[in-house]
Amino acid sequence: MDIKGQYWTDDDSDGDNESEEFLYGVQGTCAADLYRHPQLDADIEAVKELYSENSVSVREYGTIDDVDIDLHINIGFLDEEVATAWKVLRTEPIVLRLRFSLSQYLDGPEPSIEVFQPSNKEGFGLGLQLKKILGMFTSQQWKHLSNDFLKTQQEKRHSWFRASGTIKKFRAGLSIFSPIPKSPSFPVIQDSMLKSKLGVPELRVNRLVNRSISCTMKNPKVEVFGYPPSTQVGGHCKNIPTLEYGFLVQIMKYAEQRIPTLNEYCVVCDEQHVFQNGSMLKPAVCTRELCVFSFYTLGVMSGAAEEVATGAEVVDLLVAMCRAALESPRKSIIFEPYPSVVDPSDPKTLAFNPKKKNYERLQKALDSVMSIREMTQGSYLEIKKQMDKLDPLAHPLLQWIISSNRSHIVKLPLSRLKFMHTSHQFLLLSSPPAKEARFRTAKKLYGSTFAFHGSHIENWHSILRNGLVNASYTKLQLHGAAYGKGIYLSPISSISFGYSGMGKGQHRMPSKDELVQRYNRMNTIPQTRSIQSRFLQSRNLNCIALCEVITSKDLQKHGNIWVCPVSDHVCTRFFFVYEDGQVGDANINTQDPKIQKEIMRVIGTQVYTN
Repeated sequence: MDIKGQYWTDDDSDGDNESEEFLYGVQGTCAADLYRHPQLDADIEAVKELYSENSVSVREYGTIDDVDIDLHINIGFLDEEVATAWKVLRTEPIVLRLRFSLSQYLDGPEPSIEVFQPSNKEGFGLGLQLKKILGMFTSQQWKHLSNDFLKTQQEKRHSWFRASGTIKKFRAGLSIFSPIPKSPSFPVIQDSMLKSKLGVPELRVNRLVNRSISCTMKNPKVEVFGYPPSTQVGGHCKNIPTLEYGFLVQIMKYAEQRIPTLNEYCVVCDEQHVFQNGSMLKPAVCTRELCVFSFYTLGVMSGAAEEVATGAEVVDLLVAMCRAALESPRKSIIFEPYPSVVDPSDPKTLAFNPKKKNYERLQKALDSVMSIREMTQGSYLEIKKQMDKLDPLAHPLLQWIISSNRSHIVKLPLSRLKFMHTSHQFLLLSSPPAKEARFRTAKKLYGSTFAFHGSHIENWHSILRNGLVNASYTKLQLHGAAYGKGIYLSPISSISFGYSGMGKGQHRMPSKDELVQRYNRMNTIPQTRSIQSRFLQSRNLNCIALCEVITSKDLQKHGNIWVCPVSDHVCTRFFFVYEDGQVGDANINTQDPKIQKEIMRVIGTQVYTN
């Protein structure tokens, strides 16, 4: 095959020698160019005008009537934390590759769609979700799309302006993201070249203003998740962009407005999640049974081997949390969500079904899950075979434990918080982009500080999947609400260590002196295992989280016990685990300037460069 780079020109359409300079490769050789539909050229030009020269690339196949259009979606507006949790490269565009009929364009067959990042070779689950979304979008649009219809829409765009440059029709507050209205809406224009071609005055508007997303693609460093709560975002991110700038711009705009809220929609059915406490950070399958079956059939859950290989310590922690919740006397309340696992011997039925809970069968399967330490020491396939022999539901349950986690957890390296005196330290981010945005807005207004949150490890199976919620006066409440309704925090480690030890029948808060004695005993008795042990080796675990909290007037401080009634004002940052009833230093005070400096140092090296 001879691949050549050539330029598209307008010679055969209007005799003009000005080349459009769209570089493309031709596979194979042909004697003459195939006919290109002029509407395709017009739509490509619109992408260049609204975005940039590099936002679109074209690949024409000389011997067949096909053309690949690559649309480059800039995702620099995603926060570092979100991009890392979603396993995308925010410095590299997401490419939408659409294959059209070269001569028929919109009158031809529906285009095929591929979604990828050139450097993201493995684990690009977001691409699968986005491909499904854009495929559904294209199928709906294709029912009424044609080249003539689009030409009519674009002629309307030019009729919006009088010769003097004033706008004939204007609808305040609408942007290019708005659904197709009954009367023409005002196009948001920023590109100076396009303004000059249309002959309109300078307009102080942003190209990507959206009622649900506040971002400007030309400035990827701005905080862009300034949209309202999830219930409001959901309605707008599915709005159909206008066609006045062509189909290619329309699908790019639709992709741009869907990407920031992918975590709010099921990866299978694309409906908003029905989770009790709303969306979380990671995209996930919803609890609808049909979606669970599809999720299993699509093989999306086959990433357990990769997760064990790349994040074994995290998988180890997830299994320990699941075990603690399942063995708790309160499991009927706190073991939530209950697994939805397809029976490998009968893919049409659920072996574990939230509507028919069977804790004994679940315990048997969990007991057959081999230790993560063993999994890292041999062939994963061989270990899976061993688990299948012990219990055919053990491995599917392990897959569910991994895939149902909706928070971003990463084991901290040696540059961790040394004053916490444990090797089991994790970066823990669970807030969805919308909540994180509201948090940052409040932080600019009121400031923030750090405080501990203590909760028994049996509760964290649910927290990682449902978020840190206000449990006061609900069935989830365990410790009482002596200081009112809200999330309880403390700047003093001993108080949170006390709360973290309560559970499984222990309902008395240990005193600070008792905690100090336990801490001292941990540091004086010769250690039977290295403190640098990679995996958890005990089932007797204590844990606390370090949270960032907004210091507004809503934060109620009762000495060293703080109550935050606004759940949006508390975000988890770090998570610490202790074995065999041990605790860390009981004298840590997060308000100590030295402690704060150390926290900020680790946040700076982990959250933004992880």
